[in-house]
Amino acid sequence: MTANETEIETTVTPSGADLGTIVVLAGGLSHEREVSLRSGRRVAQALRDRGCTVFESDVNSDLVTLLRDLDDPVVFPVVHGATGEDGSLREVLGLLGVPFVGATGADSRVAFDKSIATSVIAGIGLTTPKQVALPDEVFRELGARALMDALGEAIGFPMFVKPSRSGSSLGCSKVNGPEELASAMVGAYAYGDVAVVETYIEGIEVAVTVIDRGHGPEALPAVEIRPDSGDYDYASRYTAGSTRFITPAQVPDDVAAACADMALRVHERLRLRDISRTDIIIRDGVPHFLECNVAPGMTETSLVPLELEAAGLDLGEVCEALVRQARLR
Repeated sequence: MTANETEIETTVTPSGADLGTIVVLAGGLSHEREVSLRSGRRVAQALRDRGCTVFESDVNSDLVTLLRDLDDPVVFPVVHGATGEDGSLREVLGLLGVPFVGATGADSRVAFDKSIATSVIAGIGLTTPKQVALPDEVFRELGARALMDALGEAIGFPMFVKPSRSGSSLGCSKVNGPEELASAMVGAYAYGDVAVVETYIEGIEVAVTVIDRGHGPEALPAVEIRPDSGDYDYASRYTAGSTRFITPAQVPDDVAAACADMALRVHERLRLRDISRTDIIIRDGVPHFLECNVAPGMTETSLVPLELEAAGLDLGEVCEALVRQARLR
C-alpha cells in the first residue's frame, strides 16, 4: 500500500457523520419503560455503526434543556406506550422546533388510541373486529353487571378485552365466557381509563412494518407470530425463545399482498410517516386490522428488525435514512 492510498483511506467520511447530533429518546415512565430502553440502545448502536454521532437520553426534566443546548439536534424517539406514542412527546419536539423521526403528535394520538384508530380504518373499508369502547367511569356508574350482559349479547364469546391506549399486550385478555369478563375489564382498566371490548378473531397473527426511506412508503415482508403459549402476551413478546417468528410469513402470496396493502393503507389513512407497524389477524385468508404502532419495538425479539433482515436491509442503514428524512422536513 502506498502513502497516497493510506491517506485516502483515513479521510473517508463515515456515512452518517453529516447528520449532526442524533438524540435517541428512550425510557419514559410507562409500563413499557424497560422495553423502550432496550430498543433505544439497539437503535443508538446501529446508528453509531454507521458513523453517526448519537446521544442517548431518557425522557425527564433535563430533556428540554438538553435539546436547547445541542447544536441543531435531530431526535429518533423510541419511547413506547403513553408519552412516547400518544403524541405528547412529539408535540413538545414540535414546539421546540426539533426535527424528529416518525408521526406528528396529532396523528400519533389517533393511531395510539385503539378505539379511534379502529373506527377510522373501518371507515375506509378495511376489515376490523366489532368493537365497543367503555370508560371506567361509565362502566362503574351505569352498572357493571348490566353492561357486561350487554357486551356478551353484542360482541359474543370469545371476546378480547384491552386498554384503549397501551401497548405490548399489557392489560389484554381473551375472555371465553361471562365468568371471565369482570376480571378482564379490571385488568384493562389497570392500564388506562378506557377499555376496548371486541370480537376475538382466531387466525394467523402477522405484523407488517412500513418504512419510508425517501422514495415513498414501502411494506416489508410480513412476520408470522407463533407464541409457544398460544397467546402473544408481554412475556411472549420479550422473552427470548418463547415465540417463533417466521419471516416472510407462511401464507399464500395473495394473502401476503393483501396484508402489505392493508399496512400501506393504514399508514396512509392515519397520515403516518417514516415508520409504522400494523398488527393483523388473518382468518380464512382475509386480513383483519388489529392496531397500528408509531414507535415499534427495536429489541432483539422485536418484529421490525426481523422484517428488515428478511428484506435484506440493514437496521443502521434504515435508521440513518429515517433520520435523513426527518432532517429534510
